Parts: sequence; structure tokens; C-alpha cells
Amino acid sequence: MKAPQNRKVFVIGYGAATPLGRTFAQTWERAVRGEAGFRKVTRCKVESVCDVVGEIPDWDPRANDFVDEKEAYNWNASFVILTMAVCREALTHAGLPMNDETAPRTACLIGSAINGVDAFRTAMVNFQERGPLKISPYLLPNLCANLPSGKAGILLGFTGPVFSPQGACASGNHAIGIGARMIRDGDCDFVLAGGVDAPILPEIIHGFNNMNATVKVLPGDRAFTDPAQASRPFSLDRRGFVLSEGAGVIVLAAEEMLARHGLTARAEVMGVGWTSDAYHFTSPNRETIIRAIREAIADAGFNPADIGYINTHGTSTQKGDLAEIDCLRAVFGPQLAKIPLSSNKSQIGHTLGAAAAIEGALTIEGMRRGIILPTINHRPDPRFDDIDCVPDTARRQPHELALSNAFGFGGTNCCIIFRGA
Repeated sequence: MKAPQNRKVFVIGYGAATPLGRTFAQTWERAVRGEAGFRKVTRCKVESVCDVVGEIPDWDPRANDFVDEKEAYNWNASFVILTMAVCREALTHAGLPMNDETAPRTACLIGSAINGVDAFRTAMVNFQERGPLKISPYLLPNLCANLPSGKAGILLGFTGPVFSPQGACASGNHAIGIGARMIRDGDCDFVLAGGVDAPILPEIIHGFNNMNATVKVLPGDRAFTDPAQASRPFSLDRRGFVLSEGAGVIVLAAEEMLARHGLTARAEVMGVGWTSDAYHFTSPNRETIIRAIREAIADAGFNPADIGYINTHGTSTQKGDLAEIDCLRAVFGPQLAKIPLSSNKSQIGHTLGAAAAIEGALTIEGMRRGIILPTINHRPDPRFDDIDCVPDTARRQPHELALSNAFGFGGTNCCIIFRGA
């Protein structure tokens, strides 16, 4: 194999669809205002107290100008068309045209946690109620993890590698990390890296309910009358995460491509740290999480004291939040009290495979604007007296170096260091 070229890697654009908005701009605007995007589930009917979810407002795949009725019918795994829309937004934001020079050197890496499970659900209903001849010939492609990237390539014209890093809730960071390595080594010049998930389905909602992972909104809970308060990371009364749908894509570019194509650097990918727990499929292993954080900082060539902001995984679970803060204490020591940290999941919920990419984009935009997004719905927990979680209100505070954490089912951890450009 050829020797790596050790090229610097920059972020030049991003796109997102979240419970706060169908675009990144809408998401950012509402996030700065301290809003949350939660409501009682409308996508399906469930018999569950975990019925507060995050749905992309006004999302209809047929509303996209590249989708007609036939396309929407055939590609009924929601993560396919959602990825196509957000990839197009990200390329537009980056100002990167696909042409004979750029297209062959552009890759697309989109991870997911549950892939096209909604298409499989539709197929099973058709099989049971109408017979085997009513199974769509598009079923198997709809289930393929790489199809969102592939369909985005068909729409947008890039012909570099397309595949799906499968890292559960850390998939987006895995995509960014692998994409950055591919550019660094010279395998491509540009990468669309991110994640997507569309989990608002009865079986998924009930499954997380039975795992005691998602918030149960019972009478007396403050979210019972105000669903916006359902996700509350680092709060005394946190009771689980809010299940959400979404997609996030970050466009990466090699340094020398910026001037050649008139592109704007928005941040630099400085370091990546990734580990696995070898412990339990959901319970975290503090030792390996600590190692991932330390390796990301070391890979970036910095010290813990250099970090100006931490975008936490912050799911709003009792054990998860405590474990993450314990790990940060181990890495940063007393210095942690001076570093603002926050959880975007307080506003958008847990978008599973999309979470890390969405949160990475929000982190980068925050560095560009000198704004730290808040952890909303906060009620102090004495166990977190030593942290600054930027409660309830966005803060104007310049910062140049950010750590973004992502931890996934199966014990997969990926942490990334971004530096403002």
C-alpha cells in the first residue's frame, strides 16, 4: 500500500434534519433559542408511556424535488431519502460542485444504528396480509446499510467510495474519523461523513421502553404536560433519553483543495480516539471511555487543559450521564470545572446513528459564532456540582478547541477533537 500523505483535513460544510428543523439552519436557530423538538408521537400508534419522541417537523419525503410518488413508494426505508436530502444540503452549504475533477475523489460514509427496519416492517405486513408476491423487490436494497450513501451518489454524482460505518450511536463520529483518515492518506479529497436513523416505529419505541432506556412520561412528571421537558441530561430527575429521528452530514476536504476550489474552512479535524469496551452491550466501561478521550486529545497533539468546550454524549440516563462525567473527571481533573460542557440531546433527543454527526456540526457552528449551546431543562444534581453544563441558556463564549464524545451500544466509543478555522 502507498504511504499516507499526512494531509490536513478540514470541515467545509454540513447539513442536518432534526426534531428542531428540516435543515441545519432551522436546527441551529431553534437550538440557540433554547427550544426542544419533542412531542407526542404522530408517526405511529403505540401503547407506551414512552410516547414522547423527536420527529422532524413537516418531514415528507415526497416534498423533495428529486422524489416522485414512485420513488417514495419504492424507497420506503426512511433513511434513504432522508440521507439524500441532507447530503444535498451539506454539499450546497460547502459550495462544492460535483464535476469531472471532484466527483471521482468524493466519498460518502453514512452510518446508522437500525438501518431500514421500517421497510422490513412494511414487507412483513404485506407478507402476512397479502401474501409473498406482495413483497417489494426493493426490500433488500432498502435494508442495505450502504444504500443511503449509494442513492446520494446517484442523486449528486460523486463516484468515490460509499459505505456505512456501523457504530450504533457513535456511527457519525466513526464516519468522520474514517473519512478524515481516508483524506489524510490520499484515498480521496472530499468525504461526506455522517449518520442517519428513522426509529419512530412501534417495535422500536416499545423495545427501548422494555429496556428502560427511554423516558417514561407518567403523571407527575414535568414532561407529562410539557413534552419539551422530557430530555434533561445531568439533571436530578433525568429518567432516560427521548428517541428521535434525524440525519447529519459533515463535508470534509483536504487542505490543498480549499484554495483550488474556492472553499471555506469551518473547522479542522485534529484528532480521533476510538476504543471498544469488551464489557457489556449497554453499560459503559469507564476505563475504555477514558482511553478514547485521552487518545483523541493526544492524536490532536494537545493537552486536556487546551480543550475549550466539551460536547457530551449526554443521553439523560442516570447511569450514562454519571459514567461520562466520571470519565471526564479522570481525564481533566479539577480543570473540568472550568470547561463548559453541554448536551444537544436535551434539545433534539437521541437520534441514534445520526447523533454524533448532528452534534459535531452544532459544535463547529458554535466555535464559528462564539456560542455554546445549552443543556436545557436543567435541575441541579448534587453529584454534578463540579461541572458547568451551561444550563438552559446559550452562552456567548469564544472557544477554539472542542471535544465531541459519542458512545454506542455494543461498547463502541469514538471521540473527536475539532479546532475552529
